[in-house]
Amino acid sequence: MAEQILESVRSKYGAVAQSTLSSNDDGVKAVAEAFGYSAEELTSVPAEANMGLSCGNPTATAHIRRGEVVVDLGSGGGLDVFLASKMVGPEGRAVGIDMTPAMIERARANATAGGYANVEFYQSTIDRIPLPDASVDCVISNCVLNLAPDKPAVFREIARVLKPGGRVAVSDIALKGELPEAVARSMAAYVGCIAGAIKINDYRAGLLAAGFEHVEIVDSGADLNAYTKVEHQSGCCSPAMDGEACCTPASDTAASLHTELTELLTQHDLNAAAASVKVYAIKPKTVASAPCCDPTCCA
Repeated sequence: MAEQILESVRSKYGAVAQSTLSSNDDGVKAVAEAFGYSAEELTSVPAEANMGLSCGNPTATAHIRRGEVVVDLGSGGGLDVFLASKMVGPEGRAVGIDMTPAMIERARANATAGGYANVEFYQSTIDRIPLPDASVDCVISNCVLNLAPDKPAVFREIARVLKPGGRVAVSDIALKGELPEAVARSMAAYVGCIAGAIKINDYRAGLLAAGFEHVEIVDSGADLNAYTKVEHQSGCCSPAMDGEACCTPASDTAASLHTELTELLTQHDLNAAAASVKVYAIKPKTVASAPCCDPTCCA
């Protein structure tokens, strides 16, 4: 089941990556602005880095400093990586991790076009981050952790790569109530960042179990219906996409998933059960010692 989910996500986001969706489209720009990006931020990075897939703006709340190493999980076209790269400066690094080959290709093309020298992109799932232990100052992510089949594994990987005292600043979708059964069981809804979301309390518990402290999860209050500003943005047959991509068999899966998701969302109010949230957490600077079982150790 997990591999089926991953393949569905790859198919859907691969179709988006191969589209022409960008900040040059009013609807795509409107989605990003609805979730916290300023017009100045959007014009400061390559237009093709934004495809209207965000549910927040993690770089605005991550307190990124010069010289830091920042990792974006599920980096897509590179939007948040490029914003972070300006904050860390030439002495820092901004690293993107994404499992979809077409997204990595698009992000690297954007990096070349924008002349970014302090960014890197790696193809990988986010439960196996290809970076050394304790090598990262800050982990950000934007509407991606909800897509991971094994979220505890992702939380543990984030803890592994963060330096002691490192921080998490994530924008995501989490549940504040029960999803309708039709939505909860839909693969299209999972790929669309809904059915794979977990409850806010479970999100907090998962981070605490991975060893984080000072965990905060805040409902941003953003209207999730903002995604309707880009008509058919998730499907391969978006008006903004090439006709050839729409007609090839490789795009059939993405098209059918989008059609099903659209039908589900016209029948259910997403804001009633889910929320765009801001997630914060800190990796402890020191690890508490395990209790000693030998009586002589306390002598």
